[in-house]
Formats: sequence, structure tokens, C-alpha cells
Amino acid sequence: MLYELRTYTFIPGKMPEYLKLSEEVGSKVRGDRYGKRLGSWTADIGVLNQVWHLWEYESYEERTRLRAELSQNRDWTEGFTSKIRPLLARQEIRFMNAFLPFKAPAKAGNVYELRIYRANTGAVKPWSELFKSIMPVREKYSPNVCAWTVESPDPNSVAHLWAYRDLLERRDARDAALRDPEWQAFLGKGTAMLAEMQSVIMLPTAVSPLK
Repeated sequence: MLYELRTYTFIPGKMPEYLKLSEEVGSKVRGDRYGKRLGSWTADIGVLNQVWHLWEYESYEERTRLRAELSQNRDWTEGFTSKIRPLLARQEIRFMNAFLPFKAPAKAGNVYELRIYRANTGAVKPWSELFKSIMPVREKYSPNVCAWTVESPDPNSVAHLWAYRDLLERRDARDAALRDPEWQAFLGKGTAMLAEMQSVIMLPTAVSPLK
């Protein structure tokens, strides 16, 4: 399974126009016929004026085929993409492979935290294996949605997604995990494998399947 994480950064003041077009035009044209949308969010804490989309495909080959078909859809090219291009400041794409399974939260009404780490060269695999092994401990405090290794553009990166009812629950869960001796032991080993860490707090958009 291939996961595609798309980040759109908008010219200040233009994001509401994009969200309206996405809800009224883009999502209706695309649906899940050209790849399965798993989630769409706006960045609430982190870099502002950003929208994040998470898509799932069976393979690179399926993605190539479906996007070629989408590019021939005039409702998409003329009714949507031509209108959003002037709103955009930057676009980024990450291709990712899951090493923890995708699990939608049991309930809607969540805030989401996406954490992206750049590992030291050669450390992605050992860090991922360590993270996977400690997950039963970490999930005592909050559920993981998915975790990935990044194929491109930075193969030394990992990403993981978390769901919380609100920021207070996030604070309490992270505080509780930090008091857990097993999680402390993981941090003692895993942190040394990392070069950079970033986090963004995200809110689901109107078209997001994950709420």
C-alpha cells in the first residue's frame, strides 16, 4: 500500500477560498475514484495557512494510472485545479510506507497531531522497529492512527499520526507517557537516533473522512 501526504501552503488570506472550492467542487469531482482520501486537515498550530491531505493507493502504478485519468477530467482541471493554483504559495508531497497499520479513531470530533522526524543516516529502520515494539506501552495513553517511513523526498524520515479529543487530552496523555518507565527507556534509546523533530496540530476539514 502506498500513502501520499500532500501539503499545500497558501498565500495568506487565500486558504478559505481553497477550502470552499475543495468542498463544493474538488471533492465532488474526485471522490474516491482516483485514490482513497483518508484525511484532510488544516494546520492549527505549526506553520499556518496549510492544508494536509492523506491519500491511499494500492501501488505507485495505480497512483500513476489514476492521476493520469484525473488529469483528463475537465471538471477537475478547469473547474478546480486552474482556480486553486493562484492561491498556492507552495506544494509538497511525501510518499510513505506504513510500518504500523492505519487505524481510524473509534469516535469523531478529534484534533490530530502529525509528527515528522528526520533520523540520522541509517537509523530509520532501527528507530522504526524500536517505535513499533514500544507501541503497546504508548497506546495505553492515546491511540496511534498510523506510522510510516518516508520513501521520498527524504528517505531518512518517519511520520506518525495521533488522535486526541482535544489539546487537554493530548497534554494529559503525553504527561502520563513521560512518567512511564518503559516509555522513558524508549526515549533514552530512540532520541539519540534522531536529527530533527517537528509537530503540527491539525483540525479536520469538511471533506475529511477522519473527523
